[in-house]
Amino acid sequence: MHDATKQRRYRVKQGHVAIIGAGPGGLAAGMLLAGQGYQVTLYEKQTYVGGRTSRLQLGEYAFDRGPTFLMYPSLLEELFQSVGRSLCDYVDLVELDPLYRLKFGDLEFTPSTDMDRTEAEIERLFPGNGAGYRRFMREEGLKFDRISPLLMRPFGKLRDYARSDVFAALPRLNAVDSVYNRLSRYFDDERLKYSFTFQAKYLGMSPWECPGTFTILSYLEHRYGLYHPIGGVNQVCEAMRRVMEEYGGKVELGRGVAQVIVKNGVAAGLLLEDGERIEADHIVVNADFATAVHKLFDPSDLKKHKPVRVAKKKYSCSTYMLYLGLDQKIRMPHHNVLFASDYRANVRDIMNSRVLSKDASIYIHNPGLHDPTLAPAGKTALYALMPVPNLTADIDWAEQSAIVREAMLTRMELEPELRGIRGRIETEAIITPRQWRDEHDVYLGATFNLAHTLDQMMLLRPHNRFEDVGNCWLVGGGTHPGSGLPTIFSSARISAELLMEQDRSSRRSFLRATRNS
Repeated sequence: MHDATKQRRYRVKQGHVAIIGAGPGGLAAGMLLAGQGYQVTLYEKQTYVGGRTSRLQLGEYAFDRGPTFLMYPSLLEELFQSVGRSLCDYVDLVELDPLYRLKFGDLEFTPSTDMDRTEAEIERLFPGNGAGYRRFMREEGLKFDRISPLLMRPFGKLRDYARSDVFAALPRLNAVDSVYNRLSRYFDDERLKYSFTFQAKYLGMSPWECPGTFTILSYLEHRYGLYHPIGGVNQVCEAMRRVMEEYGGKVELGRGVAQVIVKNGVAAGLLLEDGERIEADHIVVNADFATAVHKLFDPSDLKKHKPVRVAKKKYSCSTYMLYLGLDQKIRMPHHNVLFASDYRANVRDIMNSRVLSKDASIYIHNPGLHDPTLAPAGKTALYALMPVPNLTADIDWAEQSAIVREAMLTRMELEPELRGIRGRIETEAIITPRQWRDEHDVYLGATFNLAHTLDQMMLLRPHNRFEDVGNCWLVGGGTHPGSGLPTIFSSARISAELLMEQDRSSRRSFLRATRNS
């Protein structure tokens, strides 16, 4: 139960906000705005919340559809506290130790947030690299302290660069370097470099091309740890939905949006797919950015972000997803990365040649190690992901899907814990890049959204305050600060604060005009 006085403290009568899409960004924005007194209605095409961060239910087995890593939960806790709530009242978090198991052939590396233990493990497996690990943690910590303020505020105008936090961060941004080159300064063993650079895949990018700024991703994991919410990462989305509804917000599922209604350059409401027209003071767009530009706006209402221009932007890779309900208990670590024998060639196939690798890296999620709620007793809900090219590649997924499935199972069955799993499958589901596009409205099946190249970051990324249409706001991986759950949550906070500040400014202007009339 929550104190009624505390609830009143956070509620002041505001206008109506209509949100398109119940992904983590839309739900976070809805929670923040409902908690501050706005009338919030969220419209979601699917019959469930979470978008790519939703729950997939296959009979008695439950899976996270997309993200399985929850890092830096203190940021999420700040969002809940800003509306008088606590994340821990809604979600049971389990800290993972070790972070994950990384496999290079027969070599296994299992790092931890315990620096002494990780350093000892590095020295055992990669002699002479322990000091580099200590230097990585020290230098990247300083870098994160400088960069994190830039991820918490908007970049909508050139003058946003002319602030002290930007000048403080500049010497440590490493934006013209690559993630791989940065890690080569700390380590001399290629396998160890890959262990601290594979996180570039969270952005759907190659570590050889991803800006060196993003070494902070591996630092965040090693410094602040990884967590598993009981029930899956999707439960964070369910928690935000609950808070939003506690403050009077509404989530309307199975109600897709056909178009954003624009009058005189300002968003005025929504036209739903069932023909209903909704009036609103503000529109928050949590749909995939490129999909929204192509489908939700009349092209005549767009100037900077016309579909033909957006189509020319750079996009992340895609993923092939395999969800398996197994009739046996699998005893392997929570997170597992099986690296290709030639990881660099594998990444080049995905990002540059845009072909399917014969020797591919695979990620395996075995949350049943810590969470008995996802499968019946003695059984396992196993999730496997293979990064693949997006739909700009000439790949016939109707033909290749079964081939990729067989290749993944063959590789997985080389693991001692997974031998013979083909014969233990009770139920399964697959999502290909084509399905990401056709069933989940992900442009080009690029599951990590717009690429994080220098020309698509900060001021050069679509702005939180949508530039083409007034009273329209963007949240999610397609706007600043970018992809990944922590930055998506940050985008929601930035956009909500911009929206509320605009309304406060408008009220001040109205009061001044009233006094002077």
